[in-house]
Amino acid sequence: MTRIGYFLSCEQFGPKELIDQAKRAEDAGFQALWISDHFHPWNDEQAQSPFVWGVIGALSEATSLPVSTAVTCPTVRIHPAIIAQAAATAAVQLDGKFVLGVGSGEALNEHILGDPWPSVGLRLEMLEEAIEVIRLLHEGKEVSHHGLHYEVQDARIYTLPEQPVPIYVSGFGPQAAEFAGRVGDGFCMVTPEADLVKTFRESGGGDKPVQAGMKVNWDADADTALDTAHRLWANEQLPGQLVQILPRPRDFGAAMPLVPKEDVAESIACGPDADLHLQRARAYVDAGVDELYVQQIGPDMAGFFATWQKDVLPSLQS
Repeated sequence: MTRIGYFLSCEQFGPKELIDQAKRAEDAGFQALWISDHFHPWNDEQAQSPFVWGVIGALSEATSLPVSTAVTCPTVRIHPAIIAQAAATAAVQLDGKFVLGVGSGEALNEHILGDPWPSVGLRLEMLEEAIEVIRLLHEGKEVSHHGLHYEVQDARIYTLPEQPVPIYVSGFGPQAAEFAGRVGDGFCMVTPEADLVKTFRESGGGDKPVQAGMKVNWDADADTALDTAHRLWANEQLPGQLVQILPRPRDFGAAMPLVPKEDVAESIACGPDADLHLQRARAYVDAGVDELYVQQIGPDMAGFFATWQKDVLPSLQS
C-alpha cells in the first residue's frame, strides 16, 4: 500500500507556516513529510526560503511523522561533510525517522557563492562522490578523504543515529533514474512515470523505496485555483534546461509567461473536485510509487485538509 505524506514547500511558506501545516497534516491522517531545501524560491511570487535544517529541528518537536528532504544538493553550496553532520543530527532528533533525499541541484540555489555551474555529467559525478563522503562520515570513524571534488581531513561526526541515514537520490530522466538505482537507497521523483520507476528498479534499485511529490490547489473556485497555480508554480513546466540553468528568481518570473495555463492544469489538480485530486494521486500509485507526498499550494489550507481527510485519503489508503 502506498504511503501518503504531505509536502512542505520551503519556497512558498515561512518556518512557522510549515510547522502549522505539518501539524495539520498529521491530524488529517497523512503519514510522513517531505520538505524542500532551497536558498532561493523559484520565483519572487513564492517569496520564501527558510533554512531547511532549522525547520526540521522544529518539526522533530512538533510532530511524530517521518521526514525526508526533497531534495538537498550536497555538492556546491554546502560541502557534503556539513550535510553529513546536519543529516545525522536530524536523524537523532527524529528518532531515526529521517531520509536524506539528495539531487544534483539547480543553478538557482547553487551559484550563490560564485562557483561555476557544471554540466549534467559532472554534477552526477560530484553527487556520487558527495554521497560517498556522507556515508563514510556516518560510520562514525575519523575520515580523511582526498577525492576529485572534495577534501575532508581528520573529520569525525560524534552525534549519530543508531542506524546510518538512508540516502535517496532524485531523478528526472532515464540517466538519473539509472544513477539512483546504482548509488541510492531509494529514488525520488515528481512525475507519475512508470518507465522511470522501472529503470530505477532494473538498474540496482530492486525493491528499494520510490518516493514522489505532486502539487494540488484545493479552492472552492476552480478558475481561481488555476490562476494561483499558474502564478506561483508555472516554473515547473518551463521548456528545455531552463529549470536547471536560470540563476535568479526574477529570471524564472520573466520566463514563466512561456507556460500556458493549460499546461499547469494538466499537472496540478485545481479546484474543489475530490475525484480529480484522487485521479491525479492514483496515477502515481499506478506508476509504482511507494510513497506519495502532496503539496497544497493555495491559501485554503482548511479546505484542502478537510477534503483530503474525508474524501481522498480513505480511498488511497484502503
